[in-house]
Amino acid sequence: MRSTIALCACLLFTAAAVRAADGDLRLLDWRPKSQLVVKETEVLRPRFPVIDIHNHLGMEGGLAKTAQYVAAMDSAGIIQCVSLDGLSNPAAFGELSMPSWREHLENAKKLAPGRIIVFFSPDFSYIDDPQWGARESAQLTEAVRAGARGVKIFKTLGLTLRDKSGKLIPVDDPRIDPFWDTCGKLGIPVMIHVSDPKAFFTPVDKYNERYDELGEHPDWAFGDTTKYPSKWEILAQRNRMFAKHPGTIYIGAHMGTLPEELHQVGMWLDAYPNLYVDIDARIAELGRQPYTARRFMLRYADRVMFGTDSPPHVGLYRTYFRFLETDDECFDYSAGLFNQGRWGIYGLFLPDEVLEKIYNANARKIFAQFKGAPK
Repeated sequence: MRSTIALCACLLFTAAAVRAADGDLRLLDWRPKSQLVVKETEVLRPRFPVIDIHNHLGMEGGLAKTAQYVAAMDSAGIIQCVSLDGLSNPAAFGELSMPSWREHLENAKKLAPGRIIVFFSPDFSYIDDPQWGARESAQLTEAVRAGARGVKIFKTLGLTLRDKSGKLIPVDDPRIDPFWDTCGKLGIPVMIHVSDPKAFFTPVDKYNERYDELGEHPDWAFGDTTKYPSKWEILAQRNRMFAKHPGTIYIGAHMGTLPEELHQVGMWLDAYPNLYVDIDARIAELGRQPYTARRFMLRYADRVMFGTDSPPHVGLYRTYFRFLETDDECFDYSAGLFNQGRWGIYGLFLPDEVLEKIYNANARKIFAQFKGAPK
């Protein structure tokens, strides 16, 4: 009995001493440093030239940084970078201050010819107009004729965008069908981001593995079912759209927005031959399941592409290279990127034939299907 009391007193004293030493440390402020001593590989340049298929170079005044971005690409070994910020109607995006597709293309041609590939993003704000499909398709065709080479769909579709009746616009809304068909006729890919990480659709409580991230970004929490549809319903809408438009190429951003369940992503790739995925902003998820992720990359090497979702940053690119090329263990993935979870990641140590496909060959294959706009 006395020994038990003494032990409890010792533990209480220790806890008090920690509090005295560090003050009232909040979990949100805790940034532990690993004590592991393991191999660290610095990958300054990728094994093969890289096409970054997923980036935002126009958001929040990004066009003024074009020369800076190209310099970072040169330093890191990035031969081309896709910017998804060529908007049909910048006013529809409000405070993000994103450029029109015309402005973005002019800037890319002038300051980064052949290096920056611009994607077009449609304006859904007037979808109630019976001519929406024809008008946005005409805008897209004009943009492609001027140099645009793809389409970007932001995650607001299916999640927050509503028509004039107040109804959420589903991803597979038939009013959008003419636009998807136009993408197929032009031979351009559609980069589509719908829903978000699984944790963002669950309560922000002690069980949420992204609790501190959502604490910093409460607007990323979509678990309130009175305000938002479920993640699974949004994904079901998207998949019905894939099936309905087999002649259109789709790129499921963020590993199809389900990197937590790679077996399910594999089933989608098996079911939809027109679907590809990219790894952008999801190495935190992939790198904590290195065996599963490596098996996935080997099996679906022809369907996975490189992307970052972060303006060109040499340190971040090198972290991606380290993740894909080495067998390093439990390392920090956050250089140039916000933390997405309290864990380290492991390298996949992919063979050269897989690396080359992910780094550039799969993107080249998609872009080679370009048919062009009629004159």
